[in-house]
Amino acid sequence: MSNNPHEKIEKNVGLMAVLIAVAVSFGGLAEIVPLMYQAEAIEPLPGVEPYPPLQLAGRDVYVREGCYNCHSQMVRTLRFETERYGHYSLAGESVYDRPFQWGSKRTGPDLARVGGRYPDDWHRVHLIDPRDVVPESNMPSYPWLAAARLDGDTVTRRMRALQTLGDPYTDEQIAGAAAEVADKTELDAVVAYLQGLGRHAPRGQ
Repeated sequence: MSNNPHEKIEKNVGLMAVLIAVAVSFGGLAEIVPLMYQAEAIEPLPGVEPYPPLQLAGRDVYVREGCYNCHSQMVRTLRFETERYGHYSLAGESVYDRPFQWGSKRTGPDLARVGGRYPDDWHRVHLIDPRDVVPESNMPSYPWLAAARLDGDTVTRRMRALQTLGDPYTDEQIAGAAAEVADKTELDAVVAYLQGLGRHAPRGQ
């Protein structure tokens, strides 16, 4: 009989399964435990707060329309990316995103730092007909956003649900949400959302 321990393990399926499970567990712990002690991964950056009602509604429209399929919101640490878009993305910017919009596909440019880059009117025209401001654009038009009114009750319920998940909305903020989005359109909301992106990101490279 062989005294080779490797051979014994290879011939004993049960023992091998146990050892594989142990190895995988240690590997998982090695990746997960450091994140539990890394404040940046769970704490918002200075100034980052839960989305106000109009921006929250705009984010929901953004997700509904599938904008993340063509636009990422994550600047990588590569030099050519930071030179084009600004400081690379940090986890503390996305702590209130459910789900996060990092993405990986860029048919269009990354939007992580788009806030404040263009005036509101530019975004309005661009969303209604992108080719009016970028003639070579292949982005779809979204003219219906200008006619669709926001539902204050929906925004209120959304904020209350996020509050139960840990977002620090106050009861006063939630109570006033419907009034804040009254008479606003989905176009207003998406523009507000875009204008808020990257506002609290670190400056420089």
